[in-house]
Amino acid sequence: MAEAIGRIIDFNAGRDPQRLELKYRAMRASTFAFMRGTCHLFYDRLPRGGVFKSAPAVWVCGDLHLENFGSYKGDNRLVYFDINDFDESALAPASWDLVRLLTSIRIAADTSHIDSSDAQSLCEACLQAYGDSLAEGKAYWVERETAQGLVRALFERVEGRQRAAFLDSRTVLKRGKRRLRIDGKKALPATDAERSAVRAFMEAFASAQKDPGFYTVLDVANRIAGTGSLGVDRYVILVQGKGSPDGNYLLDLKRALPSALSSHLKLGQPAWPSEAHRVASLQQLLQAVSIAFLHPVMVGEKPFVLRALQPAEDRVVLTGVQHSALQLHELVSTLGRIAAWAQLRSGGRGGSAIADELIEFARRRKWKEHLLDASIDCAAGVMKDAAAFNAAWDDGRFGR
Repeated sequence: MAEAIGRIIDFNAGRDPQRLELKYRAMRASTFAFMRGTCHLFYDRLPRGGVFKSAPAVWVCGDLHLENFGSYKGDNRLVYFDINDFDESALAPASWDLVRLLTSIRIAADTSHIDSSDAQSLCEACLQAYGDSLAEGKAYWVERETAQGLVRALFERVEGRQRAAFLDSRTVLKRGKRRLRIDGKKALPATDAERSAVRAFMEAFASAQKDPGFYTVLDVANRIAGTGSLGVDRYVILVQGKGSPDGNYLLDLKRALPSALSSHLKLGQPAWPSEAHRVASLQQLLQAVSIAFLHPVMVGEKPFVLRALQPAEDRVVLTGVQHSALQLHELVSTLGRIAAWAQLRSGGRGGSAIADELIEFARRRKWKEHLLDASIDCAAGVMKDAAAFNAAWDDGRFGR
């Protein structure tokens, strides 16, 4: 397991030490968080033969796990529930996303003290919903009127959120003006150099928009969010929006790095103008409707993705929360359908399989069994790596 520790250290080299410490601390606290924080290690361990080579080529999220689905407001201001993080997206066999999703179900089940037979049932339900939706050959999306259980609750949370209350949770209000709340949990102070760079970028960006005043910067902070990307340059930006104080908006500006899958990809990838163009373009391709303000941008010479700030609270969370068997089956079935719809939506684009190939794949028999078996092995591998990391953390190898 020493090899795994070395790979984790090498992969995270050069990240902001303060936020990297938060990442490692989260990984030590939960096996599920460890899985989220080590996507690169997961693909290092992924089998290379069988269905992991023969499955149709599709545009994958690359880091498809339970907590990478959530509710958000699109450009049309309507609420959607979909895959919501595309940092690792690439052209790869369809089986890669599926086995990571199934593995995450098993890890979450273990963390939540759900027995292995129930975890197997959840994986089977997810895969059945995926296969049925893929075989149908038509991409849909989740709607509030038809959503059930946990997903419906997320719709209601986002739709019912008042802008002023949301701003109050992330800012402090003094003399009618807002400033970002620096709490060490969701935001850390930005340096003067970081503030200047972000302000200069936003001024240039705003000049090309229809309403430049909307993007007037009021404050900038380092954002704490996610697990895998913690330590990467990421900012929360408070902008004028539709007017102060309650019409202000929060934007997320995140550095785009090469996909964690990149060293394992055998399929030809497009020559993207930048990593930010890869992330934003594939998000636009795979989501039914993209999140508001989504743009690939350059801050100096570094690629970033700009979008509306999406609270972590708007994502699916299973670990540490009790849910009924019906709720869990409804949820994983919905996630399986969404994964299929994303692959169908992007079918035939840039080298991905066309819908007819995906339908034919869905109608085969053995791949489901192979993926279910592989996810058991992958989950066991994650747990072994997590145990090795925990021991290394306790020994002080990660800078406690």
